[in-house]
Amino acid sequence: MDYIRIQTIDDPLFAQMHRMMQTIFPGEEVLAFDLWAEPLADEGLRVYVAVREGEVVGATEYRYVPDLQVAMTDFTIIGREQLGVGPFLARRRREDLLRWVAAEKGKLLGMFAEIYNPYVSGDHEFGGVKAMNPFVRREVLAHLGYRRLDFAYVHPSWNNDGEAVSGLDLCFLSEDPEQADLPASLVHRFLSWYYAILPNKPESWTAMMDGLAERGELKLLPL
Repeated sequence: MDYIRIQTIDDPLFAQMHRMMQTIFPGEEVLAFDLWAEPLADEGLRVYVAVREGEVVGATEYRYVPDLQVAMTDFTIIGREQLGVGPFLARRRREDLLRWVAAEKGKLLGMFAEIYNPYVSGDHEFGGVKAMNPFVRREVLAHLGYRRLDFAYVHPSWNNDGEAVSGLDLCFLSEDPEQADLPASLVHRFLSWYYAILPNKPESWTAMMDGLAERGELKLLPL
């Protein structure tokens, strides 16, 4: 497999990736095709696809925020099973991220990820790909070391319609596996930055952010 970066919506591989996203994820989680033009050109964002024999079989998007010393996994998609797509993407993402941090002469405290909580959000088919089942993904991410942050999480819909998306946990993969908590102020700053692109925020998100502003430390809890 090849690990190929996408930087324009005119790349034929992007059209493949976007179709795969629409198959895998619920509609409110997928940014419209044309709205990807600006993010893909952003040097603070990396979108890579796993390509096998000319076909996109997986994808991952991630960010690094030097000022906050944290990264974010926006998504990891396995489009074809029994090809080793998941381990391939995780390994190559980690290698690229560490090079990115080094180039910035920065530091990496850890990586955020939004993880579906199937115990509260019901069943998601995720395109019929068993490896993308929320129960499977949650257990895999737990094995990787992700832990959930101790607060009720919602985020603005990527449809930018002002609706709230719930049924997820905000999680963190700490570079220090012994770390027990994370400053709420760091989480607040990161989420403010991450969702700045969406002007229409639901009231529940604003209330959540106000609550974070009043918190001290957030415990890192098992998934």
